[in-house]
Amino acid sequence: NGTSVEEFILLGFPGTWQFRVSFVVLFALMYTLTVIGNASIIALVWRSSNLHTPMYFFLCNLSFLEIWYTTGVVPKAIGVMLGTSQTISFSVCILQLFFLLSLGSAECFLLSVMAYDRYLAICYPLRYSSLMNSVLSVRLALSSWLGGFLAISLLAFLTSRLTFCGPDVINHFLCDIDSCLALSCSDTRPVELATFLVSIIVVVASCVVTLVSYVYIISSILRIQSAHGRKKAFSTCSAHLSVVTIWYGSTIFLYVKPSAQNSLDLNKIVNTFNTVVTPLLNPFIYTLRNKEVKLAL
Repeated sequence: NGTSVEEFILLGFPGTWQFRVSFVVLFALMYTLTVIGNASIIALVWRSSNLHTPMYFFLCNLSFLEIWYTTGVVPKAIGVMLGTSQTISFSVCILQLFFLLSLGSAECFLLSVMAYDRYLAICYPLRYSSLMNSVLSVRLALSSWLGGFLAISLLAFLTSRLTFCGPDVINHFLCDIDSCLALSCSDTRPVELATFLVSIIVVVASCVVTLVSYVYIISSILRIQSAHGRKKAFSTCSAHLSVVTIWYGSTIFLYVKPSAQNSLDLNKIVNTFNTVVTPLLNPFIYTLRNKEVKLAL
């Protein structure tokens, strides 16, 4: 005779008012810098004909994705921490979960595509322009976006079929899969199994493609005779390698596990890094050591 829960209460970061306001200021500052930084990369590539190459086309896709990825989290998180928007309906919760996981999956695919692009550029420099043409670039980018959203569709559907009888408090500033599974009063094993399988397909498979690409890249760089040539070749992929390391480290911790019994407090910290810090770092990582971007700027 229990009634189903229609909305949830997000706790955010419990603490004093001053503590929460400091988090709000930090989140707002990082969000502003993230949007400005990634939008600047898109505008710079759009306006500079020297940057109209597959590598920067994929970088624009990544920057566009990062803007929406952090936008799906930070505005709501600020409202939660200020206490003005702590409730979230079940349908909006599932919608947020769907978009965040879909964009995250698309980023995994996109990073593996960028690794493949660097593999072709370094291992086949003379044939690169014919191998990675504009048609293939667009197809790979579209496949990354479509693959990310299609991979999460079944998982979001299964999560939406869960029943919630109470409690209705989510120890987080967003709706994630672990929080929903922890609160559900129905059998969560199908969702946990689907989460694990999707994680293997999306995260591990794209990570393997990236790792294999970099094995070939590094072996090709080591065969270059001159030190200057090795340094120049490595500089073309060092930024992407840094982003890949940061992204996959946190993503594998969050999602590649057989059950959802990790500490929700620890998940909250890692999610903060994944959804707020990483999108901020990407534009700086790609521009600070990139001479082409500096020259275009």
